[in-house]
Amino acid sequence: MGRGKKKSFGSKGRGGSHVNGERKRYKKFEELARDNKSFRKYYTTQQIVSEDEFPELMETMRTVLPTNFRITGSRQQATDIREQIMTEFVPYIRKVRIDGAEIEAPHPLPWYPNEFGWQFSIPRIALKKSTELANFHSFLVTETEIGNISRQEAVSMVPPLLLDVRSDHIVLDMCAAPGSKTAQLVEALHVDVAADQTPSGLVVANDADYKRACML
Repeated sequence: MGRGKKKSFGSKGRGGSHVNGERKRYKKFEELARDNKSFRKYYTTQQIVSEDEFPELMETMRTVLPTNFRITGSRQQATDIREQIMTEFVPYIRKVRIDGAEIEAPHPLPWYPNEFGWQFSIPRIALKKSTELANFHSFLVTETEIGNISRQEAVSMVPPLLLDVRSDHIVLDMCAAPGSKTAQLVEALHVDVAADQTPSGLVVANDADYKRACML
């Protein structure tokens, strides 16, 4: 099944764009204001929180999310990748210092089964300054490209877990694009099934948005 365009660990493009014949420098993420009048008006109108709590809500929304990824599959290969991260990369990264500061090592999400869900908050610039971090980044890119790792937000991993999908279940996913949760559902069908057998259940995936559906 084609997987379409998804989040990855790589980066595309550098420099800036051209406006009226002049090159416009791209702003770094840290330089962005991360504020918007229309955004504020919308959430104020929703009255999700009180007026006194609204500044705290906005500040929380500005918080930079950590990077999360999921080791895919339910076979020995997934276990091998997990052990490789734990034994080869984590010990080295714990010793890394960037400009004298410690780097938070990748760690498994405590609520994800079998320690297959991971998280780290290493800045991109740090990945380029350290050989250990560069090697880890290269590892993630390679394993993502061949399908052994899925770049997926932690909040996206939760719904398939709550469904508690079994091998004989029939799952209808009607908001499936780009497919990370759908792939997680398919993997769940195979958890308790022998490697040489096919589960009796299935996942039907679709999306109301035609352009997004083509990404599946």
